[in-house]
Amino acid sequence: MSLPETRRVLSIQSHVVSGYVGNRAATFPLQLLGWDVDPVNTVQYSNHAGYGRFGGPKTDPAQLRAIFKAMEENDLMRPSRVLTGYIPGSEGLKVVAELVKQLKTSTPSLPYILDRMSSVSSPGVNILLTGLSTTLTAAVMGDEGKLYVDADVVPVYRDLLLPLATVITPNWFEVELLTEIKLDSLPSLRSALRKLHREYGVGSVIISSIPPGTLELPSSMGIRSHPDNDLYTPESLLCLASFDDGANAGPAISRVHAMRLPKIAGYFSGVGDLFSALVCAFFEDEVPPQKSGDDSITASNQTPVSLATARAINVTHEVLLDTERHYLSLPEADRPDTDTEKDKADSSRRPRRMRARELRIIQAMDVIRTGSTALLGDLAEWTDFWTS
Repeated sequence: MSLPETRRVLSIQSHVVSGYVGNRAATFPLQLLGWDVDPVNTVQYSNHAGYGRFGGPKTDPAQLRAIFKAMEENDLMRPSRVLTGYIPGSEGLKVVAELVKQLKTSTPSLPYILDRMSSVSSPGVNILLTGLSTTLTAAVMGDEGKLYVDADVVPVYRDLLLPLATVITPNWFEVELLTEIKLDSLPSLRSALRKLHREYGVGSVIISSIPPGTLELPSSMGIRSHPDNDLYTPESLLCLASFDDGANAGPAISRVHAMRLPKIAGYFSGVGDLFSALVCAFFEDEVPPQKSGDDSITASNQTPVSLATARAINVTHEVLLDTERHYLSLPEADRPDTDTEKDKADSSRRPRRMRARELRIIQAMDVIRTGSTALLGDLAEWTDFWTS
């Protein structure tokens, strides 16, 4: 293995010809933020599965090995960090795990961002994530109590990929699958985080889609007011970022930050892919000395993963707001409502609806470049998380 280049991401996930999911949602934002990207496409689809119809091949394990081998032979395998998303099946996951292990053996400090346990049969299904919208679409192991992957996928994540990861971004249900702990209280969440941090050695954990009412939050973790409240639902979800540097042997093993997020009244595809790419871009090994986005919160109150999460959430939220405004500005014929019976009668309705809600990533170039946290602010530190 060669020495890594500065600011080069190896991004292993899905690809679509039209739309923005997988590498199509990740590559351009990473490049805007100054990262060279080597995209390895695990599928080559016409569009995401939300359209109802899609075509194209999957990249099988042998083809993945051939791509990685040729890159190594040509001295092109030189990432300074790795991002993985949708990978079809357990055998493909094992090939990727083997590569990441080799890379980290050569460069132990290499950051590996493991996107939401992504190995379902069809990327782009409707899944809740981080409260950024009513429905955020990403390829995941499961959500809302439903398993979307073959049973043999879960042990691969648990035994091979988790121990290699620097940052993971599971949802609530995936944390239960990985830790085998039912999350129904604050003590159970503490147990799950302890297992992820100390048993599997994951330094940074971002848990998305924590259902409302599951945890009692400090009053300091409210929702900021927004100028476009008519675009939101009354509901919210919680996003939590936990950072463990391995230094604390006491009960409080990590620093935990959280944010309660309002849900945008819409559904979108590729949001998890965009969010994880932004986390990958913004994540730093150390907290910078300057202040973070909210003047009341200095960088010393933050951790590397809480800062990266805040910037990623704010940028993603801005993209979703612009996408929703654009959707509402279209003629009604171009944005038909969700109606299963009408969709069956008219096969063009669902594709029109999906096309109207494709993320406006190109139009958000300036927002992506700034990485500002002005809209939602920073995550607040949950100082008594481990003791309350």
